[in-house]
Amino acid sequence: MTNRTQAERMRSDRGFIAALDQSGGSTPKALRLYGIEDAAYSSDAEMFDLIHAMRSRIVTSPAFGGDRVLAAILFEETMDRDIGGKASVSYLWEDKGVVPFLKIDKGLAEASDGVQLMKPIPDLDGLLARAVAKGIFGTKERSVIGAADAKGIAEVVTQQFAVAQQVLSHGLVPILEPEVTITITDKSEAEVILRDVIAVQLDGVPDDQQVMLKLSLPTVANHYLPLVTHPRVMRVVALSGGYSRDEADALLAQNTGLTASFSRALTEGLSAQQSDEAFNATLDSAIQSIYDASVAG
Repeated sequence: MTNRTQAERMRSDRGFIAALDQSGGSTPKALRLYGIEDAAYSSDAEMFDLIHAMRSRIVTSPAFGGDRVLAAILFEETMDRDIGGKASVSYLWEDKGVVPFLKIDKGLAEASDGVQLMKPIPDLDGLLARAVAKGIFGTKERSVIGAADAKGIAEVVTQQFAVAQQVLSHGLVPILEPEVTITITDKSEAEVILRDVIAVQLDGVPDDQQVMLKLSLPTVANHYLPLVTHPRVMRVVALSGGYSRDEADALLAQNTGLTASFSRALTEGLSAQQSDEAFNATLDSAIQSIYDASVAG
């Protein structure tokens, strides 16, 4: 696997991205879905130990490997920990052939103009330098669009690209994630605005650089195809956004060139109480269904 560069792998190989980047705010819910209730821990440190144990169990499973999983997005704390007896980032690439990404945003600001921008990211340059030193290939940054508000969407995309330029300056590949909430009534209108604003911003990316995009599964199939084929885009991936895995897989398969980057849909059905045999079988089934949907288009 390692005879191919990570960039070549991300551009052209078949598979999907595992999103293993639940942060402090989303970790309790992820643990509850995994069968670990809030009463099982009494501090953030214990909570992060438990979520790291879950992530380690996923990554070290024989079902999890570069034959179907292209890349994994890590939480900062995961990047700083070990998996399988070695540094997490090294284990992913050297042992599994999975390209490592890092979630860099610090959560969402209060809603304004129908959107939630990213909170400020203190000492981003320091974090990016540390990521490079550890062998991270790229980053991911998330904001949320909750209405077809042209002003708000423009602000989201402008901020996303400003951070992406900072990431690119460190030699890393940014995944921009302006998530459109799947339950809003004007979702398709928001997606038209979003696609067009992204296209304008992409023209400002230098000729020798590329970004990735992580977008909600669109209301209209192949809506984002012009972005998939854009020369400044390495790959476009889709988030499950609250859809069940079956729903997300079905929608994904309708979109040419779109690859999955699922979090909750990937871990659906996994439980801390499962035997390793049952856990690995459940994970294998999930990975296969997401892989099949990712390559169907």
